[in-house]
Amino acid sequence: MTPWLTVVGIGEDGFKGLGRTARHALLRATRIVGSDRQLALLPKCIAGQRELWPSPFSLEPLLARRGEPVCVLASGDPMFYGVGASLAKQVPGEQMQIIPAPSSCSLAAARLGWPLQDVVTLSLVARPLAALNAHLSTGVRLLLLSNDRHSPAAVAALLRERGFGPSSMSVLEHLGGEAERRIDSSAQQWSDPTTADLNLIAIECRADTSTQPLSRLAGLPDQAFEHDGQITKRDVRAITLARLAPTPGELLWDVGAGSGSIGIEWMRAHPSCRALAIEANEGRQGLIERNRDTLGVPGLQLIRGRAPQALEGLERPDAVFIGGGVTREGVLDACWARLKPGGRLVANAVTLQSEVTLMNWRDRHGGELTRIHIAQAQPLGEFDTWRQALPITLLDLVKPLDA
Repeated sequence: MTPWLTVVGIGEDGFKGLGRTARHALLRATRIVGSDRQLALLPKCIAGQRELWPSPFSLEPLLARRGEPVCVLASGDPMFYGVGASLAKQVPGEQMQIIPAPSSCSLAAARLGWPLQDVVTLSLVARPLAALNAHLSTGVRLLLLSNDRHSPAAVAALLRERGFGPSSMSVLEHLGGEAERRIDSSAQQWSDPTTADLNLIAIECRADTSTQPLSRLAGLPDQAFEHDGQITKRDVRAITLARLAPTPGELLWDVGAGSGSIGIEWMRAHPSCRALAIEANEGRQGLIERNRDTLGVPGLQLIRGRAPQALEGLERPDAVFIGGGVTREGVLDACWARLKPGGRLVANAVTLQSEVTLMNWRDRHGGELTRIHIAQAQPLGEFDTWRQALPITLLDLVKPLDA
């Protein structure tokens, strides 16, 4: 099948920077869709009708042209946070041709001398700035696609707030074009110069001496979370997450989420991991919202309600953690029923009543019960002794594939 749709990546150097295939596609097209800036880069010899993307943005008018020779203009590489990725979900591969140009990140890495495979790339375009928090660590290099001219100042403020004021920042504008410009500073000394809307921010992270680094591995310090005491403590949290075993793209239900620590650390394990935090207490709902932003996972979805009623209609999970409400009627049954075959269920119990519930559940459904005892050395007069935390009973089971 001959593709009816061609997506052309175009750089700041415009039509003259395009290859032969891209030029011919534009010359043949009866309709060319793009932004004002992109369409203005085309010469008068391009005869196809020029059409702006609708506002609010929608692919529907374009898809209605199926079968007509249409070109779409995209900035740089259309498959890198670009419209090509959105179109690929709607248009079969044999009906679409994609012709990329160098992405802004490729050009920035070339200017900075940074090996691109060692750099973390993020988009701030219509995305929460808080996602940056998960990647802040001394030595990490970041390339950020800005939302607009205000993004550099917002990023610098976030870096200062998080204790990364010494980080170096470079703002690169109009990469690959005649107006290309680079502004260098540190986050601490960023003076908010006037920048173009089309810019990219390069950061080499450096923490100040008082900033505690946060690992991406499970078991963050309890003080990394804002909580009211209802939190799965650090060592138990690390054990629990090891049993939940997050893998890329999976969804977790964190039932009775408290401060949201399990769901947050699940999502920090990989950028594609997702989590729903189910919590009925309004005060703790606020804690979850603040913790998810502070720790860089603003995509964690808060479900305001109490299980099992709040679970109805939610997307089926790959794993479930029950940290609160184990003894509430119907909670375990509802979670087990909605859990995908092959999924993991982990529940923690502190009280005798909840422990008995888990034991009875194990007798019916199988699984493994583990008792966790944690003791910490604390002063006793002039000496030290072990202070035993409340023991935790952990139930861990996998749902059969034929269930």
